[in-house]
Amino acid sequence: MNERQIGVIGGGAAGFFGAIACAEANPSCTVTLYEATAHPLAKVKVSGGGRCNVTHACFEPRELARRYPRGARELTGAFSRFQPRDTVAWFEARGVSLKAESDGRMFPVTNDSQTIVDCLMGAAREAGVRLRTPCGVKQVEIEPVGVRQVERVDPNALSSAPNEVERVDLNPLTTGKTNALGSTRSTFRLTLTTNEVVTVDRVLLATGGNKSNTGFELARQFGHTIEPPVPSLFTFHITDPRLKDLSGVSVEEAATAVVGTPLQERGPMLVTHWGLSGPAVLKLSAWGARLLAERDYRFTLRVNWVPRFNVETARAALERARAAEPRKQVTTWCPLGVPLRLWERLVIAAGLSPTTPWTAVPNAALRSLAAQVTEAEFAVGGKSLFKEEFVTCGGVRLAEVDFKTMESRLVPGLYFAGEMLDLDGITGGFNFQAAWTTGWHAGRAMAG
Repeated sequence: MNERQIGVIGGGAAGFFGAIACAEANPSCTVTLYEATAHPLAKVKVSGGGRCNVTHACFEPRELARRYPRGARELTGAFSRFQPRDTVAWFEARGVSLKAESDGRMFPVTNDSQTIVDCLMGAAREAGVRLRTPCGVKQVEIEPVGVRQVERVDPNALSSAPNEVERVDLNPLTTGKTNALGSTRSTFRLTLTTNEVVTVDRVLLATGGNKSNTGFELARQFGHTIEPPVPSLFTFHITDPRLKDLSGVSVEEAATAVVGTPLQERGPMLVTHWGLSGPAVLKLSAWGARLLAERDYRFTLRVNWVPRFNVETARAALERARAAEPRKQVTTWCPLGVPLRLWERLVIAAGLSPTTPWTAVPNAALRSLAAQVTEAEFAVGGKSLFKEEFVTCGGVRLAEVDFKTMESRLVPGLYFAGEMLDLDGITGGFNFQAAWTTGWHAGRAMAG
């Protein structure tokens, strides 16, 4: 029996996981992974500030799926078969222990993303996956059942060197068999960026979510609908005297909202050189990805720096502070728990001098200061990507994919995983988990 030939296009998290899952599930498969750049797993390497936020310690599929602005319904079933607990076990079985931090994010105990890169590279090598770099795929065509062209490779080595090509007759009229796979499925002819042409029985597209990637064009050529990709995790550009020169100031929990929309979030927030970041902003950007893109990333952001207060309870707390410490300067003590450098800017924004003693603060100024703390509004004038991590919403329309197998509903033998699909999660390891889950299902299905 001829070996089943598998082509995996894209050497990121989803592509590697799919290739490994396929090769481990069926050693008779010859799995070749094509990565267009010289740097496979590059995003894994830079993620999580170089630590790699592998997954999130949320082990109930329905609850986990709620962290996905797009794809929650489809992922619920997929997570019931491969979820963070399985991811942890998968890495543990290969010698990599993960740890959960207080917010649920999970990292390798080494705090080094290279640990994850090395694990995936090693697992691929052990499974017999063949890695071709830098070697992209510029065209995929359906080849009628009859003749296929395959690479004969050493399944036990990761190598970038091309191998001998052999043409195998699959025509049932000439072989007397259904075909080499016992199936009437067509095969796929891949034209590589090296101008080689190879033929495979299954194709996994896992080229990521960048709108310029080849994967979207290949999927479109096969009749798939591509939901327009737009950034999902990004920070807000804000030019405002209240934030100037405060880069590095953070609060443990803030509440954010986009004025005039239902969008609102809570979480840690960080002042940056260009504006605001941190989970309270990043989660908001994920849920509002399309709406904020439509507004060209220009909108009004409302911030409550201390969500345990509203404007009335904050005003009452400030009145008590005025009575308790009348001689102290307002800027030397914040009774609401706002960092002092930020507190001083909010005091000035409320119309008070930094040297004003509490006893000299009129009631109107107290109300204004309470509003600055709990209802501050900022004009957002643009966005930045979240460090080197590029996450998009958009991609192959989910209704066109069977989430039990990740196979195309339009083209038998064509599979998708990761950010090729119109699914994305909030910050915290959820996007990697979607990559592991969809890659695992695709790989197992391709293995048969």
